[in-house]
Amino acid sequence: MIIEPKVRGFICTTAHPLGCEAHVLEDADYIADQPSLNKFKNVLILGCSTGYGLATRITAAFACHAATLGVMVERPADDKRTASPGWYNTAAFEKMAHNKNLYAKTINCDAFSDACKQEVIEIIQRDFSEGIDLVIYSLAAPRRTDPVTGETFMSTLKPVGHAYSEKTVNIMTGEVTQINLEPASSDEINNTIKVMGGEDWARWIDQLIRANVLAPHCTTVAYSYIGPQITYPVYRSGTIGKAKEHLENTTQLIQQQLAPLKGHAYIAVNKAVVTQASAAIPVVPLYASILYKVMKAQHLHEGCIEQMYRLFSDNLCAKTMQNLDENGFIRLDDRELRPDVQQAVEDIWKQISTENITELTDLEGYRKDFYQLFGFNFDKIDYNADIELLEKK
Repeated sequence: MIIEPKVRGFICTTAHPLGCEAHVLEDADYIADQPSLNKFKNVLILGCSTGYGLATRITAAFACHAATLGVMVERPADDKRTASPGWYNTAAFEKMAHNKNLYAKTINCDAFSDACKQEVIEIIQRDFSEGIDLVIYSLAAPRRTDPVTGETFMSTLKPVGHAYSEKTVNIMTGEVTQINLEPASSDEINNTIKVMGGEDWARWIDQLIRANVLAPHCTTVAYSYIGPQITYPVYRSGTIGKAKEHLENTTQLIQQQLAPLKGHAYIAVNKAVVTQASAAIPVVPLYASILYKVMKAQHLHEGCIEQMYRLFSDNLCAKTMQNLDENGFIRLDDRELRPDVQQAVEDIWKQISTENITELTDLEGYRKDFYQLFGFNFDKIDYNADIELLEKK
């Protein structure tokens, strides 16, 4: 099959295995050029197959030389369609890790379920005699089934308290339009918190502690985003922001859970980048394309892998954390939220239209990053080559 990108809305329904492998190799090569780190030995990544979770796993493996156990929900290929990009990413990562004699195992299951938690615990008991010393929580999902009640909750991307109208962009066509969003109901707010808040993170840590599979001084980190005032109504002040606040507030509970182990729980607030999750949020792609233009011009731009290496090198593996704020958050968005950066973004935002978007933004760079999430737009890949969807037995 000749695999081509097929974009529907904010998602690409195909993925290229060789392109996904090239993407993982590119990130691994970046890490290979950085100084080695040596704090963590055994790392569990919940949500390991794309975006920040994948970049974390690559950093842990190839900078810290750690054994990594990953959890994902990804689709394998069949005789009619490609696998999901996360499936190909993970296959490429495991191949590279095994070639370097590093332990790398991945479980394809619903991380919200207790069955998945039990499967992971059994693997740790079997394969990790010293226990897990770093747990990364990087899950992004549209729905979650509560393992206690069996009820399924759906997340919503809406403003809270009032309707919201703002510019947005179709990243494929470059058309700038006005989007109008009605405010979320109380049920939609609460359901989004159930899916994307801190309840499942706390449940993971509780069950790992009860099973006695965490190492002394274990660290756990969950990923969040705050962003600028421009996106507050749809993000930080919206339903997803309420969920992130719940996630952040859960840190105190988890810190108490880890106290007997003298462990630590942190929130890492990351920079805006192109991910499958962020592409779905109205307004954010337009903001990100302007941000890319500004930060690249000032030589401040970072993708997922640069951010995650900085998380480890300057914070988790450092004697003193360099990006800790007054709330105890690790602020990797420090460069994004610099006053001069945000002023430049705001100035462009006021002018932006369909007619000048190519000139005033880095929409081309955003679009390239979007396609590369799915394994497309890599120079060294022959996209006219025939690809076997299923391995021949």
